[in-house]
Amino acid sequence: MTMRTATPADLDAIMAIENASFPSDAWSSESMAAELATPYSHYLVDEEDGAVIGYAGLRSIRGNADADIQTIALAESRRGEGRGRAMLRALLAEASARGAREVFLEVRADNPSAEGLYRSEGFEEIGRRPRYYQPDDVDAIVMKVKL
Repeated sequence: MTMRTATPADLDAIMAIENASFPSDAWSSESMAAELATPYSHYLVDEEDGAVIGYAGLRSIRGNADADIQTIALAESRRGEGRGRAMLRALLAEASARGAREVFLEVRADNPSAEGLYRSEGFEEIGRRPRYYQPDDVDAIVMKVKL
């Protein structure tokens, strides 16, 4: 596993995973490009043999007490190998380095694998956003962890 900071050159590979992972509500290429460019975000890619197989993003303004996990996604064939957990831990370390004391995220209520990962890393449910994920009408589980 090779994790590194994502660059604009990774956009096409990230978007291929984004569209495959979130077919009904994927971010646009423009939105993802903006995320990669802002100093308030920290995006990682996971590579194997030079190919991007996963990515993860954090929104964290240096000195702020809170941060947000924006996304974590892996190529379907690479899920369940601990790579998502490794990226999550790297994002939490970055949030801590930037001064965050709490990290928030939303996870689809119909994604028990992701929810289980977050719970196993200390995240707790603090609320729900009904029908947050559109057009699927799926609730978002809002979670938080203290660093």
